[in-house]
Parts: sequence; structure tokens; C-alpha cells
Amino acid sequence: MARCFRSLLIAITSLWMLSSVLIRSSDAAGIATYWGQHTDEGSLEDACRRNTYDYVNLAFLINYGGGQTPELNLAGHCEPSDCSSLSSEIKACQSRGTQVLLSLGGAPNLSSADDAKEVASYLYNNFLGGKSENRPLGDAVLDGIDFHIQAGKRDFLDDLAKALSEYSTSERRVHLSAAPQCFYPDYYLDAAIRTGLFDYVWVQFYNNPPCQYSMGNANNLFYSWSSHWASYPGVNKLFLGLPASPEAAPSGGYIPPRVLIREILPYVRGYPNYGGVMLWNAFYDENYSQAIRPYINPETLACDRKSMLKSPSNCDIKIKSYVTK
Repeated sequence: MARCFRSLLIAITSLWMLSSVLIRSSDAAGIATYWGQHTDEGSLEDACRRNTYDYVNLAFLINYGGGQTPELNLAGHCEPSDCSSLSSEIKACQSRGTQVLLSLGGAPNLSSADDAKEVASYLYNNFLGGKSENRPLGDAVLDGIDFHIQAGKRDFLDDLAKALSEYSTSERRVHLSAAPQCFYPDYYLDAAIRTGLFDYVWVQFYNNPPCQYSMGNANNLFYSWSSHWASYPGVNKLFLGLPASPEAAPSGGYIPPRVLIREILPYVRGYPNYGGVMLWNAFYDENYSQAIRPYINPETLACDRKSMLKSPSNCDIKIKSYVTK
């Protein structure tokens, strides 16, 4: 009996890993997270080795616009002026099919459309496909820029998105993502998202009581998702942003994995621009991403132990009986 169970687990793991590779080579839904805001979260490469993330946002770049000197704030993982030690880790993540983006946090201070273009030029030459004598992350070329802005000036962020998108070429696309609050419309990112230039929009359904899951009730979340964000102009791939543990969001919004799998995902997956789930953040994600990973994509089918033993290749990795949390 034990030997059969062990064989079953090996088959499940093999199919799960194969599915992860296939998912990342297609346009299927995925999981995003943020890394860089806790000294005890492990290395960037450690996060990617979990093989559960399709997108990792390096958090954060602060102090940009208005003549400020941009600075990396990765919570002690490296010196702000020189994080080139992360270059090899970024490349290792990308080799696994994980996109790595730089997240803009802090308080932007853009003063004009021209200022936005200057910031875009800085970002391109120092973190993306351009050239600079002093690239803070070394020679690694990031996949794009994430807008995670909750303070400062909201002016000209749409111009910044437009300027960044102009650096995309047929050989290398500059991906753009945004993390608005679920409260509609987002004060800072509304105009930027409406440009339609953002590949991914991971809406923060946490720390926002009017539009988040609370006390076993998903009505506010469902209403916000269906009535606002699923039809939001400019949203290409829409992600459900959630805390990876109750501690990750002091003001609430945490959804136990089994509730997410049984009640929430079947609902949000029904929308054509559904893109997956974003988890805040890598430090708090002890096993949340592993638990939900097989259920992120609507095209995969649930199966039970008997079906797996009979025909593993047709079962497609979704074993709901193993989700216990």
C-alpha cells in the first residue's frame, strides 16, 4: 500500500512539473508574487526554484521623477547602489521560464511628460535592454516594469507607461504590469491602466474591506471583480491579488486555499481576461502557491486517486483530494 501511494505521488509530481513547463510556454494563467521586502524570505533564486511562480516582481525601486536619484530598496538583500550580485539569480529565474520585473514603489514625483520620458529612459538603460555604465542589477535584462504605486503624485504615470512601451521591439517586449487597489477606480493607476499598455493587472483584493473576501463572504470580491475589473478599459490579463497568509494583510482579505479552489477560482476563471493569481508576498508564501498551483488554469481537469492510477496522462495533475488547507 505504501509503495503504491509513493508511486502515485511520484506520478503526480512528474505531471505537475511537466504542466508547469507547458504553462509557462503558453498563454495560460499563472501565479505572480513580490520578492525583496523581507530579509528572511530566502534568495530570489530560492523563490524561483519552487517552480510555482510565472512572474516575480522585485520590490521596490523608489525615488524617481522630479530630478530624484532612483534607489533600489530590497530590504537588506543588497546595497541599494550595487545589487549586481542578483544578476545570476535573475538569469536563473528566467531560465526556468519566470518573468522578472522591477516594481516601482515609493512616491513618484513626475513633473511633466518629458520627465516621465527621462525616467523611462533611465529604467530602460539601467534595468532593461539598454546600456549604462552602472547597472544596479548587473548585466541581467529584466522582463519589464511593474507599477505598485500607493503614494506620491499620480500625474504623468500614463506618460511613463507610454514611454516605456515604446522601447518594446519585435525581438524583446517590455512587459508592463500594475497592482491597483480593488477599490474602484484606483486613485493612482486609473489613467495609466486605461492606456491599454499593461500586459498584467494584479488587483489587490486585500487590505481593502469594501471589496475583499471577509468572514467567509465573497460577495464584495465577486461584485468588484465582475462589475468593475473584468470590464475595466485597458485590462488585458486580470489577476486576483491575495495575501499568502493572514499575517501578510493586517486589514484582511486572506482566503484559505481550499476556499479559493472550491469557491473563488471557479468564478473568476469564467472571465475571458482572467490571468491567474498574485500573492503578496514570497516571504509569507510557505505553501500557498504550491496548494493552488494545479487549480490556476481552467483547462486542466480535476481527478481522483482512482483516475490517476488508471490513466495518469489523462488526469492532468489536478488532485483535489490532496488539498487539505
